[in-house]
This record gives sequence, structure tokens and C-alpha cells, in this order.
Amino acid sequence: MRIEMICTGEEVLSGQIVDTNAAWVANTLMEQGYELNRKMTVGDRMDDLVDAFVQASERADIIIVNGGLGPTVDDLSAEAAAKALGEPVVMFDQWRKVMESMFAARGRTMTSSNLKQAMLPASAVVVDNPVGTACGFRVKLNGAWLFFTPGVPHELFRMIEEQFLPFLRDLNPEAGGQVRVHKLLTLGQAESAMANDIADIDVPCPEGVSLGYRASMPHIEVKLFCRQSVNPDAFEQYCSAVRQVLGDSLVGENLPTMAAIVHELMLESGKSLALAESCTGGMVAEQLVTLAGSSAYLEGSLVTYSNHAKQVLCGVSETTLADFGAVSMETTKEMAEGARSRLGADYGVSISGIAGPTGGSEEKPVGTVCFSLSTAKGTVSQTFAFSKGAQRSRTLVRKLSAAVALDMLRRQLLELHPVANYPFLTRVSQA
Repeated sequence: MRIEMICTGEEVLSGQIVDTNAAWVANTLMEQGYELNRKMTVGDRMDDLVDAFVQASERADIIIVNGGLGPTVDDLSAEAAAKALGEPVVMFDQWRKVMESMFAARGRTMTSSNLKQAMLPASAVVVDNPVGTACGFRVKLNGAWLFFTPGVPHELFRMIEEQFLPFLRDLNPEAGGQVRVHKLLTLGQAESAMANDIADIDVPCPEGVSLGYRASMPHIEVKLFCRQSVNPDAFEQYCSAVRQVLGDSLVGENLPTMAAIVHELMLESGKSLALAESCTGGMVAEQLVTLAGSSAYLEGSLVTYSNHAKQVLCGVSETTLADFGAVSMETTKEMAEGARSRLGADYGVSISGIAGPTGGSEEKPVGTVCFSLSTAKGTVSQTFAFSKGAQRSRTLVRKLSAAVALDMLRRQLLELHPVANYPFLTRVSQA
């Protein structure tokens, strides 16, 4: 079964709106055992829409059309579908009554422009939209089903899950089948090198298992797609081989972010955390407090950007700053210990670095970042040269810094040494 998707709208075509709908649809189809074979984007022009519908219908069995079902003049999907079919648009009273009830329930008056949303191709089959006024519908063109969906994300999601997927299963009961997705989150590894290493694994990849990679710097996520027919033991054996190849780069499984991984570990540990951040400016704290329940362990974050703040808030000595500078393991050691002591936490984590693009020197170039992790048993520190061998932006240096700091804490919580070996990140020193 060949499935394609057509996304409509000038804003989507021009890049003013990022097309997250198509990504969600593709991922949802994949998890149900289907494949999105092609996706195109078309602006709000009648001839282009008609041409796209006709061409897709000659290639595919199913076409999901997203957007263009609203009440305004640039919402043309229904009219374009009718033109492609060579039939008129007609008023569907069943949907008009649904809209009238929706407006009445909200205490609003339905305008004449909304009637456009009940004007569909004569041969259309109405597809229910329980959370909006945009009427979904499906039509058959050149033997292919075109399934029209609203552009509003939560309306699209409901329609796909409650209307489209059951329709797809009824259409071809033998196709599809739920796919398990096992996700491995990595840090400090290059995608090409990782792919080569995994390809060289001695353990054969079971039939019905496929690999995918998603780069979201500073992380790369390895995805293992496993069909229901795959033997669980064979799948686990292959997963174990992949884990071994990834080594220290593997930071977690089946959780979306490093912060989410650390969050779960902190909650399990019952320990508390204090942060002292300089170049990251509170980024680590922000990533953690986004997650519900972080108040159970996060005592606070001291954003000590200036030397004065490092002295006043963390107790860094003037002598340390004068002798070693703000970006040094000596300074981050005192920052971590000071934050832990002053906030009464079990762990103290600190970061100080030169994010760039200015501020570097020959001794400490842009991208130099120091870290420390303090516990009751002592403090571990390390320095990275994030821009060595690669030009990394200020934003990426800060993201890398937050990730490494969180990984030090993650490793501590797992009773591993806090200093990891990342193949594609350059460590300058550690203590």
C-alpha cells in the first residue's frame, strides 16, 4: 500500500510555519507499521492544488491532504478536490448542523463564511472532526483515496487516530501491524561514525528490524524499529550489541532528553541538587524545571555570570579567580562546592566557559568549558575544548555544556565515574 501526503498553505511552503504535522503523521504511520512514501507541500493556488491531487492519485493508494479546510478565501482544498474530480461542491447539511450546534454550545453566532466549511465535493464522504469546525472528508480519484484533514494540529491528531487509522486497517487488514520503537540517546558521537560502527556489528540485524538516526544537537538518537513478528530474544541480542558499540556515548534509552533521564534518576535517588552556571546562564536548571516534579530534588541554580557573582553567591575566592581565571577547574570546583554547601544539597554541579564568538585567547580559546561535580566524598572536574577541530556556534557550545554537566550527574547517580569518554568531544584535562 503506497501512502503519500500533501501539505497545503503558503505559510508552510514559504517556511513561515514549520511543518510539524507531516512529521507527526509520518511517525504515527511508522509506529502502526505503515510507511509514508512521499510528501509534498503546495501553496494556496487552485491549479497547483488540482495538479498535486491528480498526480498523487496516479501514484498512490492513499493520499493524506492536510490543511485548507477553513472558512477563509485561501482555504481551497474542498474546491480543488471537486475540480480534480470534475464535480461541483455542494452543501452537506449534516455538517452544517454539526457546526450550528458547536457555535450554539459556545454561545457564539455562526457567520456566513463558516458555511464554506460544509461545502464539499458531491461524492465526498464526511469524516468527523469532534474538536473543530473544519469538516474532514474523503473522496476517490483515479482509484486512490484522498483523505482531507484540518491543519490545526490537535484536530489533525484526533482525526488521524480516530478516523484515518481505522479506515486504513479496514481497507487492507493484512497491511500494517504495530511497530515497537526502541530509542537510544547518545552524546559526543558523530552520526556517520556511529552508523559505520553499527553496520560492522557481528550480531545480525533480525529480519523485521530497521535502523534510523535523528540528529538533534548535541544528541543523536538511534532508533530501532521492530515489527511484531520479530523474535524478542533476537531483538534484545541485537540491541545489546548496539549498546556495546555505543559505549560511553549511550546516555539513555526510551526517554527523549538528557534532562528527562537525569530527572528520573534524581527522583529515584531521593538526593538533592544545587547548580552554579556561568556560560549556560541557567540552561541546565531550565531543562530540569520544565519537567513536573523537579522541585523534589532541585534546590536551586545560581547563575554566576560575573566574577563578582561567583564570589558573592558561590564563595569563590578572589585568589582563585586571580591565579586561574573564571574559566578554570579550580574556579568550577569552588563554584560546585559553594553551591552544594550554601543550598544544602547532596550534589553540586557547576559550569564556566567561553561560549563565543568572542572572549577567547590562545591559552583558552572559544569553546573552552570547565565542569565540576561535588559530593560529600569530593569533587571531580574536567575541561573540554568544544570548538577544537570544529567551528561550533555559541548556542551549540552552551547546549553541549549543559549536556555534559547533566551527564556527569547521570553517571554519578548510576555509580559510574563522572568523567566519560566521548569519541568526538575533546577533553583537555580532568582532576
